[in-house]
Amino acid sequence: MAENDATDSIAPDNERAELLRDVAEDIRGDSSESKQVAAMLYRVSDLYDADEETSPEEIYRNVRTILDVKERGGLPERD
Repeated sequence: MAENDATDSIAPDNERAELLRDVAEDIRGDSSESKQVAAMLYRVSDLYDADEETSPEEIYRNVRTILDVKERGGLPERD
């Protein structure tokens, strides 16, 4: 099986998207780590949402950005 076959076969699953978002809400707390994991779960849930147009590659890049921001100590202050 080609690499693209695995990513092209993800079908919309609104129940799974809703479950991932519910879990994200449940674990989101005051700590930056819980907010970070919740943000990643929300991004992954978009993969299963029929109304979202995203790919595993886009989600990977977005999650990578979330992790990079955390590593840098957060987003810069806005004026």
